[in-house]
Amino acid sequence: MAIRKLLLPLTGTEAGEAALATALIAAQRWDAHVAALHVRIDARDVAPLAGEGLSGAMIEEMMSATEKEANERSRAVHAMFDRFVAAHGVVVAQPRAGLDCASAHFSTVVGREEEVVAQQARLADLIVVPHPEGADETSSSEALHAVLFDSGRPVLIAPHVAPASIGTRVCIGWNGTAESAAAVAAAIPWLQRADAVCILTAEGYQRRGPGAAELAAYLALHGVHPEITQFRPADNSVGAGLLAAATAFHADLLTMGAYSHSRLRQLILGGVTRHVLERARLPVMMNR
Repeated sequence: MAIRKLLLPLTGTEAGEAALATALIAAQRWDAHVAALHVRIDARDVAPLAGEGLSGAMIEEMMSATEKEANERSRAVHAMFDRFVAAHGVVVAQPRAGLDCASAHFSTVVGREEEVVAQQARLADLIVVPHPEGADETSSSEALHAVLFDSGRPVLIAPHVAPASIGTRVCIGWNGTAESAAAVAAAIPWLQRADAVCILTAEGYQRRGPGAAELAAYLALHGVHPEITQFRPADNSVGAGLLAAATAFHADLLTMGAYSHSRLRQLILGGVTRHVLERARLPVMMNR
């Protein structure tokens, strides 16, 4: 299946600009459409958070300030999008069949970001999200986790710096779980177009389920002939070892399952998903 539509939630941060560049690179590979979406907060959502002890006038003032800030941010994000597409000569148009080049358009919706993005993502082939700014944002990013858990679609986490290419050399983080199987299924179009594919596996990473050799045999049925690399943890971290192996392969895309363990457990104890979300310097496509 070809990739035809990418959803890109935009926040206006520096990471958001890198995500815009990453989305465009992916779209150019598939002649796909980038639907850039900014979700503007509804000032009425502030009122329940105001708490007791505030007068009606104070709540109104708070809502007014929130509305003003939301409008300013929305204009800034739209301006960033306009500057980017103009500088890169991107065709700005609504998505339509028959357009044989990458295109993009921008829209603003009022609501709760995590709800709107997860819902809109269900009719996209891929969701591109900015790289979390730090460990705190990784654990608290509701939009990121909403698309992972509630959209049913693959999520591409952009690196801090836009890559030169995406999908020419692809690594698969394989541990035999249902999540990693979903990641492979979503990645097959990319794998079939890649110049080289490598399955990354490790004794401390593998769970109950098919092994790397069985995955390689399955992919051969789809015309993909990967090599297999057994990696070792780095600094006692499986996630660090996985990223090091992907770097050694010169990968420009890593695909893997997300949160084979619970999100709460990974938040408290750490885990491969969290490490990759925080530390990856290449595009990472995840499925849950």
